[in-house]
Amino acid sequence: MSELIYKDESYSIIGKCMEVHNQLGSGFLEIVYKDALEYEFKKCGIEYEREKRYKVNYKGIILPHKFYADFVVMDKSILEVKAVSAISDAFVAQAINYLKVSNNKLALIVNFGDLKLSYQRIVC
Repeated sequence: MSELIYKDESYSIIGKCMEVHNQLGSGFLEIVYKDALEYEFKKCGIEYEREKRYKVNYKGIILPHKFYADFVVMDKSILEVKAVSAISDAFVAQAINYLKVSNNKLALIVNFGDLKLSYQRIVC
């Protein structure tokens, strides 16, 4: 069996997401969970960039619209925050696109919208 990419880092991120979900539960908008995560990342000294902007190159030109990843954590992983009933294929496709434009290897889609926190790892 192969080793998980960024195992320790992703456990730290998911741990902070669990802390936020344990405190707030479900039912808030995504922005509330992002604010709480930012607080937790700062408090623990976890390096992150919020709403990181990525340019999209199409056939050698940069398109006018950009991609904005919710968080880039430790300059390695994309963290996408959702507050929906379930993680859809569209969210997975979005995360794959973020990985393509960022050249990162791991994306975490974390859903706060259900009674139990759920997440999905996307590796490219």
